[in-house]
Amino acid sequence: MPRHSLRYTVVSVVTAVTSVGALPSPGAAAGDGASQRSCFPSQSLRSIAGEEIVKKGDHTFDGRAPTDTGTTATTVPAHLRGAIRRVTLPPGKKLIALTFDLCEQQGEVAGYDGAIFDYLRDQNVKATLFVGGKWMRSHAGRTEQLMLDPLFEIASHSDTHRNARIIDAATLHREIAGPQATYEARRAEIASRQCSGQGDGSTVAPAPRIALFRFPFGACNQQSLDAVNDAGLLAIQWDVSTGDPAKGQTAAAIANAMTHKTRPGSILISHANGRGWHTAAALPLAIPKLKAMGYTFVTVSELLAAGKPVVEQACYNDKPGDTDKYDTLFSLATKPKSDALPIPGATTP
Repeated sequence: MPRHSLRYTVVSVVTAVTSVGALPSPGAAAGDGASQRSCFPSQSLRSIAGEEIVKKGDHTFDGRAPTDTGTTATTVPAHLRGAIRRVTLPPGKKLIALTFDLCEQQGEVAGYDGAIFDYLRDQNVKATLFVGGKWMRSHAGRTEQLMLDPLFEIASHSDTHRNARIIDAATLHREIAGPQATYEARRAEIASRQCSGQGDGSTVAPAPRIALFRFPFGACNQQSLDAVNDAGLLAIQWDVSTGDPAKGQTAAAIANAMTHKTRPGSILISHANGRGWHTAAALPLAIPKLKAMGYTFVTVSELLAAGKPVVEQACYNDKPGDTDKYDTLFSLATKPKSDALPIPGATTP
């Protein structure tokens, strides 16, 4: 799938999807990275020590999410409505999609684990980033770097990581619309600097819309699934969890999960917001092995376009119902707890 495509295409139903409305490729940057090099010196992309640390008690970015967007979405067609866990591929294809969650709740500023992106860039490994709207606002510069990187696809992880099963319709709307509105603001900032070279065919700005969504805590119900799909977003789950939000999950254990649970068409979940505690150390252990096993790393949209998505009508980590506990463990009436999730890897904490 060409990186400069302004559509997302999925499965063997590409024609059906695009005929519904030519939906944009989520945050994809075109070409070979010229846009990014024009906007950011290469050294500015490198990790900074301490940037991964989560700042608890920081309310700087706790304002209400913006919801006004300048683009329109097309409702997801019936055959793709639901939660996509993985993709069934044609025989012989060994494609997999790495995904990393970047989000933050109210009352904190989450981290940016630059070592993860240093390694992915050094190894030319693609990934899809599920980014929260609030995280985009508190990490504006890093967001723009990621938006312009041809290796990375930008997707939504809600605005402030609330449990979509237990919020009212108005709050759910803000959680869905906030990331898109914030993404558009960052895209407009890139355009205002005139560093992306639009118009010459070699470099272009990021696509106008995000097209993929991941539920906080991996939890949804029919109302929230319908709301996400009606907003033109495909709901993306996973079938391989690295368990990296657990502090006791070692780099070796994360790498073992990646190499032993992955199969063709897998979607893997990890975290890059300062709560994937040993993920940066695990990637150099796992990625060379996965390459040696014959796997090719693609974005989620590319994976969807290569085969048939496995769509279910429930969201879960390992088995149906295992995320229901978040309905009582996390109360929106009080400050959300940020650590020690009972299901490691099921969500960005």
